[in-house]
Amino acid sequence: MRGFRKLVLFTLCFAAAPTIPTSAGESAPEVRIGSKQFTESVILGEIVARTVTHAGGRGEHRRELGGTRVLWDALVGGEIDVYPEYTGTLREEIFARRGIRDEAALLRALAGYGVSAPPPLGFDNNYALGMKRELCDRLSIHAISDLRNHPELTFGFSNEFMDRADGWRGLRNRYGLPQRNVFGIQHDLAYRGVAGGQIAVTDLYTTDAEIGYYGLCALADDLHYFPDYRAIVLYRRDLESRAPQIAAALKQLAGRIDTSEMIRMNRQVKMEKQPESRVAADFLADRLGQGSGIRLESTTEQVFQRTKEHLFLVTLSLCAAIFISVPLGVISAKRPVLGQLVLGFTGVIQTIPSIALLVFMIPLLGIGGPPVIVALVLYSLLPIVRNTYAGLSHIPPESRESAEAIGLPPGARLRLIELPLASREILSGIKTSAVINVGTATLGALIGAGGYGQPILTGIRLDDVGLILQGAVPAALLALMVQGAFELMERVLVPRGLRLKPLV
Repeated sequence: MRGFRKLVLFTLCFAAAPTIPTSAGESAPEVRIGSKQFTESVILGEIVARTVTHAGGRGEHRRELGGTRVLWDALVGGEIDVYPEYTGTLREEIFARRGIRDEAALLRALAGYGVSAPPPLGFDNNYALGMKRELCDRLSIHAISDLRNHPELTFGFSNEFMDRADGWRGLRNRYGLPQRNVFGIQHDLAYRGVAGGQIAVTDLYTTDAEIGYYGLCALADDLHYFPDYRAIVLYRRDLESRAPQIAAALKQLAGRIDTSEMIRMNRQVKMEKQPESRVAADFLADRLGQGSGIRLESTTEQVFQRTKEHLFLVTLSLCAAIFISVPLGVISAKRPVLGQLVLGFTGVIQTIPSIALLVFMIPLLGIGGPPVIVALVLYSLLPIVRNTYAGLSHIPPESRESAEAIGLPPGARLRLIELPLASREILSGIKTSAVINVGTATLGALIGAGGYGQPILTGIRLDDVGLILQGAVPAALLALMVQGAFELMERVLVPRGLRLKPLV
């Protein structure tokens, strides 16, 4: 037990290290900005964040949080204060059943949720269907209606478009499209699929730089299915009383970004591999006269920051899992019938897909670290509970009988005899959970928890292998280090005689 106290104390101290707050800038109002999982939204999020900072606030940009519903729920729930959106998305996705058709009605609907929207930013980013230009010409397809004559074509749409109210299902019904080979795919990967010939048709955002880069044509929406998607900035109305200078600064962005400017910024990020922060700073310097003084983090600084975030998620969740799982394993070994229920329950949790479990947690815990930590704790239960149960169940009967013969009470037998004898198996379960956590924690970036998943997501979006490796390689190395650390810990905490005994 003394060894386990050392282990718990170590993990608690290790988890607390990345969370020490700083006092710098405490007087400036903090504004949390969200963005969706595509380049344009990230650029706009950076523009908003730098506008907030220029106005005297502290802009915290939580990049690539997810789709429309995740961002909207986070805004209404107070998890974020601002995020860029599009009017068509609000009308057709958030307020789909209200029949909103004009801007005044949209503003009234937003006000009902405590949300305000300054006038639009100045450009539309509409949905369209696109194909390679040579395929359009060869098949004489120039409008969406023409697709009815080609049921053999393969459609690959962004995952959000597959499920949106203004997405594939409504489009298929409006145009009577016969295609059956239709699947969802990450938006940026869909462009590469079209360029490589694996996908014939995909959904486009009309300000995407890939349209010109890959030589695509946007099909005419001849039945006028898609609404207008005017870019706007949504913010919580309490921002006007909490930080009026910041709300005023956000209103100054109205009408400042035209379509060509947005396409140019998208191209700079996607094709020229410039950081979104640099592109946003240059735009604000040119259009609003804000100083472009910007210091980009080095790769070393980025990896260090992601490492702190990742270690925080892993160590805190592992520590909590130890506190929960070891007692559950003890109960399972002492009460076999209850133990089967516990093992069955923890086994069922292990079968739930990681992304689904994170989404389930958002309504309860919001976004960021808390839902990720709870999910990681749940995923850590089975290996530790199972190994604790197995270790205690396989203790030789003569050891138990000797402890009873000398008159040790049950609590003392557990503390002095049984847990030490099972320590090797218990540590093995903890080691397994820790290694699993290192990999699973990368998914935390999907809901704003940071960690090594952040560069992986950005690398996929930008087709940047270097960024993907910047997250994948440290995650693999951390998993190896964790495994090695527990091997050393076993030498310290487990008696030599037990280490020589093979695991059952």
